[in-house]
This record gives sequence, structure tokens and C-alpha cells, in this order.
Amino acid sequence: MSRIKAGIIGGAGYTGGELIRLLINHPNAELSFVQSSSNAGNSLASVHGDLLGETEINFSAVHHFNVDLLFFCSGHGEAKKFVAQNHIPSTVKLIDIGNDFRLAADAQQGERSFVYGLPELNHAKIRQADSIANPGCFATAIQLGLLPLAFHGLLKEAYTTGITGSTGAGQSLSATSHFSWRANNIQAYKTLTHQHLGEIGESLMNATPEHLPAPVVNFVPWRGDFTRGIFVSSTVTCEYSLKELHQLYVDYYKDAAFTHVTDNALFLKQVVNTNKCLVQLEKTGDKLVVHSAIDNLLKGASGQAIQNMNLMFGFAENTGLNLKASFF
Repeated sequence: MSRIKAGIIGGAGYTGGELIRLLINHPNAELSFVQSSSNAGNSLASVHGDLLGETEINFSAVHHFNVDLLFFCSGHGEAKKFVAQNHIPSTVKLIDIGNDFRLAADAQQGERSFVYGLPELNHAKIRQADSIANPGCFATAIQLGLLPLAFHGLLKEAYTTGITGSTGAGQSLSATSHFSWRANNIQAYKTLTHQHLGEIGESLMNATPEHLPAPVVNFVPWRGDFTRGIFVSSTVTCEYSLKELHQLYVDYYKDAAFTHVTDNALFLKQVVNTNKCLVQLEKTGDKLVVHSAIDNLLKGASGQAIQNMNLMFGFAENTGLNLKASFF
């Protein structure tokens, strides 16, 4: 099969680095350029040190549209500005890893309509799309834990906690991303106000039967003392037995390439450095707890973007994404 050409806008951060690693090893893709205003002319390996010996590409100050696909790994608002200011040929597909187009109110940009890129929800739509809004990392983990309940009309309200590693805060240093602050430390932040709640609410509402009200998610995120990964636990009230619920989840995800349901206790190392989401259910009385775990930079960002690319161009969904977990 012929290789597609891909370009990256804003490739100096964590998600840009992961995307580069995936693309240069993808059998059906060729990396044409990586744009970065702050690193123009420097080698990719000078910023992403593990790429030494892997590629001779330098960061570019400019972009071009002689590609099949553009990825946006830029900051909030930059992708929307780029789309508005540039005449992008209709032949060029777009995937925004940021949050500019995730909500329905922002999905229509001129003649382009961005599809929310959660394959477990919008698989068929993604295959037909020319523009994708890649989901957020916490949003991905929470939704994959709750979608089967919403789909069957069993989700009214969820109380969710989730912990993320320091890479979730981006590469720029801040008071809460320094090693001396993160080490041996934990903190709740953006309690009940996290920016991913909007997209979570819309997706769960779209999955819920029309005659039922939209589910409510009460979310408390935590900053953790580790570099990458997300672990989420959602508590809901449900009368179904654990056996019935487990089968409901298995049936919902039976065709999912990367989301798997397990009876065993989850731990973060199972998913770090992979594009997997693992889901486990526990139940006491009428209280169901759904655990879900992902790598925030892969299934929560760049890996899911490649998964969406594969679907858009008709490649096998797992192409370039059979990654080994960092288990030890």
C-alpha cells in the first residue's frame, strides 16, 4: 500500500515527540516536516533526545500543504487560528490533538466539519472524516469507563477521581511540574471544573438513549508523583449484577482494537507506553466502580491520533501501534 505524507504543526512538546516517534516507524506514513517556531533549524534529536540515530530531519520554521495529512500539536487556540488564516486544500486531512474543535459549537470551521475522534464512539464517522478533533487524555479514560453504561441508559450520575502523571501538564515548566514539587507529592486540582468535562458531557449525552436526560459527571483530578499514565475510578449507582455488567462491557467493546475489559485488578504499568485502555469493574451492593487506565501521551493523545489516521486512510486500525508496555 502506498505511503501517505504527514506534517506536524508544533512538534517540540511531549505530544509532538510521541507523534514523531510513531510516524517515523509507521509502515504506511512518511514524515514530511515538523514545524516549530522556537526550534527552527535544529535537529529533532536536539529536542527529543531519544531520536538520535532515528531520523535526520530538522525542525522547520514554515509549513507546506504538499501532504495528505496535517497534525496540530500546538497550544490552545493555535489550530483554530491556523485553519482560519490559511487556505488548506480540501485534499489535506486534519487531526487536531489540542482542544480547539472538540465541542459541537466549534466543530464546523468553514467548509470543514471536525468529527470527535474517539474510535470506540465514532468509528464509522471517523472513517469518512476529513478533519478530526482528537479527544483529551482524561476525557478518553473517563468516557471509555462510562460509555457502555450511557449506551444502555444506566448512567445518571458518576463520581469520578483520576490521577495523571507530570507529562499531562505539558513540557513547559511550572510551579507544579518541577521534580522537587512532584516528588513524594500529590494534589487535587481543577476540582469539578476540569476543561475536559465539556467533551465528556457531550459524548455521554450522544451515547445515551434520546428519551433519557444527559448523565452528570462530577470529576476531581489529581496530579501524581510519576511521569506518564492516567488511572480513573468512577462510582455510579446500578442495580445490575457484576456478572451482567461485565458482559455488557465485553459486548460493547468486542470490536474495539485497543479497549479491553478485565476481571483482574488494574495497574498503571499495564498500559504505559501502549495505545491500550484497560477497564475493570467492581461492585458492592448497588455501587459500581469502574476503573480505567491509559497512557496519557498515547491513547490519551498521539497514539489515538495515529489510530484515527489509520481509520481515515483505510489502514488496519492497529498499524504502527503494537507497542510494548513499560512493564518493569
